[in-house]
Amino acid sequence: MKNLFKLSILPVLFFFCFIALSFAEDVSIVGKWKTIDDKTGDPKSIVQIYEKDGKYFGQITELFRKPGEDPDPVCDKCPDDDPRKNQPTKGMIIIKDIAKTSTGYSGGTILDPKEGKIYTCKLWPEDGKLMVRGYIAFFFRTQTWHKVE
Repeated sequence: MKNLFKLSILPVLFFFCFIALSFAEDVSIVGKWKTIDDKTGDPKSIVQIYEKDGKYFGQITELFRKPGEDPDPVCDKCPDDDPRKNQPTKGMIIIKDIAKTSTGYSGGTILDPKEGKIYTCKLWPEDGKLMVRGYIAFFFRTQTWHKVE
């Protein structure tokens, strides 16, 4: 009788697990995110992530500059063949061609406009924040971006 009870309770548990998963929030990366400087912990910029034709892109909409810093920096270290070379950082699209996957968002690139380096990019939401990983081969750096309300 105990085994029969255990067997009959399993479908009920699976049903409730299925219902709970179907109501789980699918966190979107679309929106405004505050980027943070790895070394100082200070805010660097606001990046607006948007979806276009099934891909995700990120554009710098605001810069946080300290006194003495160039208020309108350009990407002077961008590769010579990149159309962003010597263009203003504010308004620049730094995340390109990201696709949604089963584990997050990946398949595109991210530009570090200060260094002019382009990295393969992976994004995933975690605890209300956005984890942003840029990598080349086995080397990577992960930043935590904060949602702007």
